Amino acid sequence: MKKLKTMNESSFLKLFFAVISLSLLIAAVCMPDRDTMFTGLWKILKSPAKFYTSEGGYAATFLNMGLVAAIMTLLFCVTGATVNNVSTLAFLLTLGFCSWGINVLNMWPTMLGVAVVTLLKKQKLGANVNAMLFTTGVAPFISNLLVCYPNAETVGFNWLGLGLALVMGLIVGVVVTAGLPHSPNVHKGMNLYSAALPVGMVAFLLNAILYKVPGVPGPIATGDAAVASAATANIFYGALFGLFILVALLMGAAKDYWKLLTNRNQVANVSGTCGNGVFLMNAGVYGLFILAYYNAIGATFNSVQLGLIFCMLCTCNSGSRPTNVWPIMAGYVVASFGAKYYAQWMGGDFSLQINAAAICIGLCYANGLSPIADKYGWQYAFVGGMIHYAFVTLVPSLHGGACLYNGGFTAIFVCIILVPVLEKFCNTKEERKLINAAK
Repeated sequence: MKKLKTMNESSFLKLFFAVISLSLLIAAVCMPDRDTMFTGLWKILKSPAKFYTSEGGYAATFLNMGLVAAIMTLLFCVTGATVNNVSTLAFLLTLGFCSWGINVLNMWPTMLGVAVVTLLKKQKLGANVNAMLFTTGVAPFISNLLVCYPNAETVGFNWLGLGLALVMGLIVGVVVTAGLPHSPNVHKGMNLYSAALPVGMVAFLLNAILYKVPGVPGPIATGDAAVASAATANIFYGALFGLFILVALLMGAAKDYWKLLTNRNQVANVSGTCGNGVFLMNAGVYGLFILAYYNAIGATFNSVQLGLIFCMLCTCNSGSRPTNVWPIMAGYVVASFGAKYYAQWMGGDFSLQINAAAICIGLCYANGLSPIADKYGWQYAFVGGMIHYAFVTLVPSLHGGACLYNGGFTAIFVCIILVPVLEKFCNTKEERKLINAAK
C-alpha cells in the first residue's frame, strides 16, 4: 500500500484505469447471457441503437465497455501521455457512454481526426489523447453515417457512409481540438464538462449540414429502454466502489479525505493536490453517493442509466464530491416537484418527474456545476440545478441528439445566464469572509 501511496499521479491513474477495464471484462463473463457475448457485440456495432443492453445483451454491453476502457488505457500508456484529473474525466466520461452510444467501432473516425491534426501541427500524440476521447461525444452521429445515412432506417455498412464518417471525423477533430482551450472563457471555470461546448457546437453544425439543410430524415430510434436491471448495476458498482474505499482505507486516506469533504474551497485536481489515496476514496464514496441517489429516486437502471454512474463519477478527480453536489441534486428534486404543480395549474401534460429518463440523464451532468457551490455557496448551486432541470430537455433540438454531452452542453447555457448575474450581484464565499472579518 505504501507503494501505491507514493506512486506518481500519472502512473497511479493509469493503474486505476486498468483495474476498471479488467473489472468490466470480468463482469462480461459473469453475466447470465455470456454465451451470446460476441454475437451481441456484433449487433451493437452494426446498429445505430443507443440502448446496448436491449440490442446486444448485458454481457455484450460490459464487453464493449471493457474493450473501450482497455483501448483508452493503452492509448495513455503507449503514447506516454501524462495522466491527470482531465484524463480521469475523459476516461470515465467516455466509458459511461459505452453502454449507450460509444462502441469499439464508432469511436475511431473522430479519434483519427485528432491524430491527423496532431500530425499536421507536429505535436506529440500523448498531449492530445484527452482531446481524442472527448471527440467521441458525437459517436452516435458516426454510427448513423456508417449504417444509415441518408436513410432513416438501417441499410448496413457502405463505402459512402465510411467516407462520410472519416471526413466528418476530421472536421470534428479540427473543431474540438481548436475549441477546447477557449471553452473555459465562456463558462468562467464554473462547468467541469468544459469539452461539451466545442463538441456540442460541432454536433449542432453537423446536424444542420447533413440533416436540416438537405431535409434528410433523422435515423429511426431502435432498442428498448425498458430493458433494465437494478440488481446488475447495484452489484457491479457496489463491488467496484467498495473495492476503491477498502484500498483507500488501507492506504490511510480516511483522515485526509475528511479534510477534502469539509474543505469549502474548490479543489480542481484531487489526485494532484490531495494524493492518490484521497482520490481513490473520493471515487468510491462519491460513486456510492451517486448510486444511492439513483436508487432513492427509483431509477430503472436501463442501458443509459447503467452508464450514467461512470458519466457522473468522471468529475470526482476535478473537485466534485458529495458535499458540493448535493445542492445541485436538491435543486433538481425541488424543480421537479415544482414543475409538477405548475403543469397542473397550467393544464399541461407533466412528464418530467425526477426519475424520468431525460431528468436522470440531466442530473448526471448538472454536477459539473459544482464549482459554483465551491466559489459562491450551496444556495447558488441549488439555483443552478433548478435552471439546468428546466433547460436539459430543450437543448437536444439544437444537435438532433447527435451530441452525447447534452447535459454538459446544457450546463454551458446555465453558466451563460447565471455566472454574469453572480459576478454582478453576489459576493464569493471568500469575499463574504473578508467582509465579515472587517466588521
